[in-house]
Order: sequence, then structure tokens, then C-alpha cells
Amino acid sequence: MVDQRDSLAREIDEELRREQLLKLWERYGIYVIAAVVLAIVGIGGYKYYEHRRALAAEAAGASLVSASREAGENKAEAQKALEEIAANAPAGYALLARLRLAAAARDAGKTAEAAAAFEAIAKDSSVDPLLTDYAQLQAAMLRLDNASWTDMQNRLNGLAADGNAWRFSARELLGLAAQKAGRMDDARSEFTRLLSDRGTPPGIAERARIMLAMLTEAELAGVPTPKAAPAGDDKAKMKPADKKSK
Repeated sequence: MVDQRDSLAREIDEELRREQLLKLWERYGIYVIAAVVLAIVGIGGYKYYEHRRALAAEAAGASLVSASREAGENKAEAQKALEEIAANAPAGYALLARLRLAAAARDAGKTAEAAAAFEAIAKDSSVDPLLTDYAQLQAAMLRLDNASWTDMQNRLNGLAADGNAWRFSARELLGLAAQKAGRMDDARSEFTRLLSDRGTPPGIAERARIMLAMLTEAELAGVPTPKAAPAGDDKAKMKPADKKSK
């Protein structure tokens, strides 16, 4: 008798649950269906967006390679292609095109135009900090002949700080700027700083050694130190120094 009562109670309980579920479905079923449809549409839209983005990146990469090949043969066409990539390609490829355009202006002797292009990249908050620092360094190098000592300090002091990937190149430029401004003690300090740092790349260390020798020789001779120009192509192609701490 007890088993029959338990069985009847279970059946009644299951029936009540079914009725409750049916009522819930009648009330909220349309929302459940809508949510499922929206999820499917959202996933499909995202996949389509990813596909379109991959196609755009592939096309931009091919255009960038083509522009690089054309640079030696048809500079006008190459520049036009790079400008198109810089304006319309995905962010990474657009940035590479902007850097190529700035470098092309520098190589063509358009110093002011190149410096302005690098400065625009340096001020772009969407660009990776490593590359904004690189652009700032390139702009400072191009401004070296005309900028004041204070201006060069403002441009380079942050880059010369310990831990910055470009610190050795920035310190070398600070030394050159100080020497150009007639601040021999500051120049000596920067070049000595480079030589005392074991992480300084060999090429920069050698140039620092040469500059220190020139400063010492000029001091002993009692004549103005001859102006030293930046190391041309070596500096134009600066690479991040080893991130080995001091």
C-alpha cells in the first residue's frame, strides 16, 4: 500500500513538473529560441569577420612585398602602393608601410619630411611602444644637425633610460648632440657611460671609444673638437640592443 502511494505521488509530482515546464515554455520559449538564433548569428558573423580580416591581411602582405620589389625599379609606383597600404591595410601592415615611407624619404634626402613622418608614428598611441620608441629615435637622429641641446635631451632622455631597448643608440646620439653643442663634459659622460656598460653593442662601443679619443686629443691640443657626424647607414639601420640589464 505504501509503495502504491509513493508511486502515485511520484506520478503526480512528475505531472506537475511537466505542467510547469509547459507553462514556462509557453511564456519564455520564444526568448530561448531568439537567444539561440542570436548566438548562431553572432558566431557566424564573427567567423565571417575573421575570414575577411585574414583575406585583407593576406592582400596587404602581398602588396607590401610587391611594393618592396618595385622600390628599386619604379620608386613612384612603389610609393603609391605604400601610401595605399598605409591608408587602407590592417593596422600592422599599415604601420610597416608608414615606416617604409619614412625611411624612403630619409634615404632620398628629404630630412624634414622623414622626421615629420617618424614623429607622427612616435605620437601614435595605437602603435607598439617598441616601434614608437624606434620612430622617436629616428626622428631625433634626423633633427640632430638643427636641434638644440635641450631639444635633443627632451627627445632622448626617456629612450636612454635603463631597460629601454634603444638606450645604447639614444646615449650615443646624446653624446653627439652634446659634442655638437660644445658641452664636452656631457659628451664625455655619455660616451664613458657607453663604454662602462657591458651590454653596449660592439659597433656603438667602438664609436664611443673613437669619440672619447677625439675629445681627449682636442682637449690636450687646446683646440675645438671637430664635429663628428652620426655613423650614417649604421645608425639608420639601428636594431634593438640586447635586453640584458646592466
